[in-house]
Amino acid sequence: MDFLNQILPAIAVAIVNDNGEVLLQRRRDVNKWCIISGHVEFGETVEQAVLREIEEETNLKAEIVRFIGVYSSPDFQTYRYNNITVQYVTSYFKARVRGDISPGFSNSETQELQFFHQDRLPIDIAMINPYWLTDALNSDNRVFLR
Repeated sequence: MDFLNQILPAIAVAIVNDNGEVLLQRRRDVNKWCIISGHVEFGETVEQAVLREIEEETNLKAEIVRFIGVYSSPDFQTYRYNNITVQYVTSYFKARVRGDISPGFSNSETQELQFFHQDRLPIDIAMINPYWLTDALNSDNRVFLR
């Protein structure tokens, strides 16, 4: 069996409310909590991908608050799927949703949405970059290259 290695563009977004809580999505594909993330589709900009993924996974419009950084470290951005190994180059943003999460919202990608205080995150979080939360909540608005 031949193995295929790919590098793909992706986005991730930390959605933080006025109380400093982070919105997490319980994903249907892995049954774990995660920040909103996804692929950049052919023909769209990174900004369009962020706003599309937020709307697809929360059913809400949003606005981008700031660019957090680019995450490309093979140690944290490489995933193996059957005979394909993918290293994602992820553009990471902070955003704010317009409106409230509908109680009980779910769809084909999202089992559940919930805001969590940074000190009370669920234990079943999907594998993500270890800097995602500290970088998103960094108050000096630095841009990170990780």
